[in-house]
This record gives sequence, C-alpha cells and structure tokens, in this order.
Amino acid sequence: MTPAQDLSPGELTALLQFYADSGVEWLLEDEPVDRIAQFAEQKAARAAQKRAVAPAAGEQSRAAGTPQARSGQVAPARAAAPAPSVAVPDADAVAAAKAAAEAARTLGELKTALEAFSGCNLKNGARSTVFASGSPSSGIMVIGPMPSADDDRDGEPFAGRQGQMLDRMLSSIGLSRETVLLTNVVPWRPPGNRQPSPAEIEICRPFIERQIALAEPTHLLLLGNFPARFFLDGDGTIFNLRGTWREVAIAGLRMQALASLHPQDLITAPANKALAWQDLLLFRRSLPKL
Repeated sequence: MTPAQDLSPGELTALLQFYADSGVEWLLEDEPVDRIAQFAEQKAARAAQKRAVAPAAGEQSRAAGTPQARSGQVAPARAAAPAPSVAVPDADAVAAAKAAAEAARTLGELKTALEAFSGCNLKNGARSTVFASGSPSSGIMVIGPMPSADDDRDGEPFAGRQGQMLDRMLSSIGLSRETVLLTNVVPWRPPGNRQPSPAEIEICRPFIERQIALAEPTHLLLLGNFPARFFLDGDGTIFNLRGTWREVAIAGLRMQALASLHPQDLITAPANKALAWQDLLLFRRSLPKL
C-alpha cells in the first residue's frame, strides 16, 4: 500500500474524490482502538454471563420438584410475548390498495391514504412515506424508482447527492424541482435498497397510477431501469429503453414518456452524462414554451 505522503497532489486529489464518491466520510478514528483486545473482552464477558446463567437454571429445575410446586400453587405469570403481526395476503393487499387509491379525489387525499395504508411490508421497515413534491399543474412528471436512504430520512423524493444531480439535470434544460412534479414508483424505501418483489410492486401500483391520474401530466420523464420497465413493459436495460418517446396509457389518460438515466447512474459513471444530456435535450424540445 502506497503511503499518502508518497502520492503526488493530483493522485491524492483523485483518491480523496474516490473516497467521497464512495460515501467515506472519515478515514481514522479520533483515538486508536485495539480491536483484538476489544474482541477478547467481549468474549470473556459472554463466557462469564453463561457461567452465571447455568446455576440459576439448575435452581429453577430443582424448585419444580418442591412440595410448593407440586401443591398446584400458580407461579407468577411471565409477561406475554408480543403477538406476531399477521401478514396480509397479497391479493387482499392489492385490493385494499386499489380501494384506498380510488377513494382519493385529490393528491392531498392520496397522500393521507398512503400514510394510513398498512398493507405493504415495505412500509414496516421505512422511516418515511415519500410522496410527490413540486408542481402538480406543470404537466411534467419526473418519476424515479424508489426512495433512497436520503429520501427516506428527509421524507422528500430525490434528496441528497442524487437530488443535487437531478437539480443540475433539470436546470440544464430550464426546469427545476419547483416547476415539475417529482415522485417515485414505490413510496417506501426497501430494506438495504433491494428491488421490490413482484407482490410489493403490484401493491404499490394503484397509488402511483392514481397519482398520475390526479396530476394529469402530458409528459413523463422516467429515470432508471425500474421506472422504465414498470411503465414501458420492457425487460431490457435503461440503455436499451432510453432516448425514445413512447406513448403510455394510464387510467384513461394518454401521455408521452421518455426514459433516461437516473442521477445515481451519472454519479457512479460520469461518462453517462453524455447520454443523459441527449435525452434531456430531446425531452426539452417536446415541451411547450415555459
């Protein structure tokens, strides 16, 4: 491993930038920590705990044979374990989602319905229900896949570094997050940023489709693999699906949809910016003068 002091200024700058892009926020602890000694202490503490538990268990076993125990006297009741949550069958959850979404007459009512809905397992592990933000009357809807960790923390779509990249993408064609409607297909962050299961997708589908029906956009900008496949019924990658206008029909509405790269794709691989720029120019040319 090359010591930092042996790196040139350019090499050191590139290394620090790589760490920043990877999410590394610090390189050293404030004080040195002996991890080997720390592990040994933890191991010894666990062994001592086991030795303390063993005699107590023997005493309880002997107490079970005493006259008091045989006389039928009731021992103090232990606290009951919490009842496990009952899983809602997928078909019932989808039906409940449809009913809740269709009952909403405004985006505000739809947000309230989403926050009250408990039929999707994703909600149990998420901090926030991430709903749409921006201008519902703009006719432009920018749709991402699902909340990131930053979105889940802030309760807003496209937060953090991804949001900063999206701001630059929109600004390059004269738009902003205040002049479009931002949202995600899935309103809850999946654990570990995994892909939602087919059942979870179908449970979330009525809410995003109702959101589109209420906002009545004329143009959709779909960012990333997941939204592109969700709305365009494709099984390719974003590189196959991007850059071509397609008509999408939802809830009796017909609108134009263009798939492009997600902001994270540009952060991870800056070379993708050229492709995204082509898509953004195509998207801008189709919009009426703002």
